[in-house]
Amino acid sequence: MAPLLELDGVSKTFGGLLRRRRVAAVRDVSFTLAGTRPEVVTLLGQSGSGKTTLARMILGLERPTSGRLCVEGEDIARLRHGRARRRLLRLVQPIFQNPFEAFNPLTQVDHYLVLTARRFGGAGDRTQAEALTDTALRQVGLSLAEVARRYPHELSGGQLQRLAIARALLAKPKLIVADEPVSMVDASLRMAIVNLFKTLRGELGISIVYITHDLATAYVVSDRIMVMRAGEVVESGDARQVLIAPQHAYSRELKGAVLVPRFTAPDGDRVTAIPEH
Repeated sequence: MAPLLELDGVSKTFGGLLRRRRVAAVRDVSFTLAGTRPEVVTLLGQSGSGKTTLARMILGLERPTSGRLCVEGEDIARLRHGRARRRLLRLVQPIFQNPFEAFNPLTQVDHYLVLTARRFGGAGDRTQAEALTDTALRQVGLSLAEVARRYPHELSGGQLQRLAIARALLAKPKLIVADEPVSMVDASLRMAIVNLFKTLRGELGISIVYITHDLATAYVVSDRIMVMRAGEVVESGDARQVLIAPQHAYSRELKGAVLVPRFTAPDGDRVTAIPEH
């Protein structure tokens, strides 16, 4: 059985024409996400480290300059049009940083969800599409009745981000690529969304590539962490091990730069602090 996601020596270089300076955004990145067990793999690093470029390549929005990037054994650089591209969109769904940019301000939000249910969710008519939409919304703590006929400006950032997650779920993906999904929501909703990702992994069996610079949320949600700097993976491994006892100097620098409160959540599982040792 082919891995769900496989990157082999993937690199991306921008520029180079008309004497423009070439910039290596991603350099020789390799990792595998098995399809047998759902997992949250976090790409951690500061702005400019190459996280988003790597995410865009996984989504098929950028083509690698070199290396191979496969979803279920298929090289996605070759999936440009037609049925094969549509299959990729079903398997891999994005959640972007700014939920307000994910929806047209002049279009009612339920339109997007019903359209996705018809196009990717297998709904045969509008009644079925609305039923699937309501199910997906309830999985993220909303309902169709709450959001029907409402425009993006009538909802909060947290509600819109949950709508974006519900829309992704309608395609029944095996992998979600979440690029800084909590950076533009307030602190009270940040952990709710991160814990929702744990539910998607644990109960729905969806793997997630989670992209962030936030060590605290990375500690809560991640099974595995890859620390990126200047396009390269400088350290990777078990999330707890990497964050509690980082080995690379850059990883230690990231941890040392964050003021982390020394407490844990009451349930003992949803930890909101990174232990010192």
